[in-house]
Amino acid sequence: MQRPDTVSVPKKRPRDPRIDAFRGLALVMIFIDHVPGNPYENWTIRNFGFSDAAEAFFVMSGIAAGMAYSGRFAAPQIRLNGLWAAIRPIWGRSWTLYIVHVLLSAWAIAIFAWGAMAFDVPDLLTRINLRQVFENTGEALIGIPLLTHQFGYVNILPAYSVLLLFAPLAILIGMRAPLLMVSISIAMWFVAGMWRIDLPNYPNPGGWFFNPLSWQIIFVLGLLTGIQMRRGERFVARRRWLFWAAAGFLGFVLVWAQVPALGERLNAMMRQAAEAGLPFHVVGFDKTYVSLPRMLHVLALFYVLSCLPWVTRIAGSALAAPLRLMGRQGLLVFSFGTVVSLAFQALMYGRPDLALLPWLLPPLGVAAMLVAAALGEASRRDRRTSPVAAPVEATVEPPAAVPVPHPGLPGDPRPAAVPATDRAPGLQPAE
Repeated sequence: MQRPDTVSVPKKRPRDPRIDAFRGLALVMIFIDHVPGNPYENWTIRNFGFSDAAEAFFVMSGIAAGMAYSGRFAAPQIRLNGLWAAIRPIWGRSWTLYIVHVLLSAWAIAIFAWGAMAFDVPDLLTRINLRQVFENTGEALIGIPLLTHQFGYVNILPAYSVLLLFAPLAILIGMRAPLLMVSISIAMWFVAGMWRIDLPNYPNPGGWFFNPLSWQIIFVLGLLTGIQMRRGERFVARRRWLFWAAAGFLGFVLVWAQVPALGERLNAMMRQAAEAGLPFHVVGFDKTYVSLPRMLHVLALFYVLSCLPWVTRIAGSALAAPLRLMGRQGLLVFSFGTVVSLAFQALMYGRPDLALLPWLLPPLGVAAMLVAAALGEASRRDRRTSPVAAPVEATVEPPAAVPVPHPGLPGDPRPAAVPATDRAPGLQPAE
């Protein structure tokens, strides 16, 4: 046995610049898509394939969670610290996301109510699923904290918060039997889509727009990828044939999306296949149940990007530094960007006569998000260098139990010692 004074402390693994850079890019696209009617939304990812920033959000959040939390579930760490020490920070993060979601919902109500009064446009009170709040207030106010009544553009955090509740079990299975975890995830996805199983809405009928029973498949695949990345391995090995198959699929989908005549013909074929009896979530483009074309598109995109060395160089370059900064402060940037985008929506809806607004507001919003990220980064540095904060962190987690933190998009983990209010992610477009 090693003497206590000679026990080695695990070295901190260098950050993968791709995670922060792509998170930052996703945040920019989310913000642009959250201000509908601007010319920049024609250049976000949803115009070039089946998936959009929502799928990217879940994949990257799963990767970050796998990298940061899986070390706590290793057998030596469980024996040393107990299972609850591994579960606690994940469930704490889930609670943080719940609180942020309720706060953003309150801001959505306030902003659109202000817009309706300031611009004398009562129609704002019926947009983004706000009608129940003003016409059926009592039941709507019950539904908001229960997560059964959600607003458009503010409806992605509930799904991720729910998935984090089950993440400990997924990590335990994924670390020991990853193929079993994949099989369980695929089965859940297929059953949820086949029989339209979803979490309930209240007071509206139907279910959640981001159905956790379906979206878990993208999160789980990202989680397993993060677990392997923490070990210095790949979840899906590099294979020349697989790379070119994925790249070919992406090219085919790009043509499908950009050539109207071909796209209409192929869409008609997909509808005919659904009418012939094939499951709608296998041959359709439904977002709630994560249709197979959407899933394959985002997985192919991530696989191709992960195989290209120059992607890592670009992500780590000075040019991508602003994106990495926003990616590191993902929850802060996402929350701030959501509030700003809702205010811009109200402004553009109330003043349609100002033709320059769609051109000016999105760049201003992105710049404001960058400033918010810089302030959050400065605050984090101050906490890390504080002579008071350091001993507190050391007493909460022994060095061997501390995971590699990858804070970022909503849901990305932070060490348990960081206050919830300081935990600064997908991804949401205009549904």
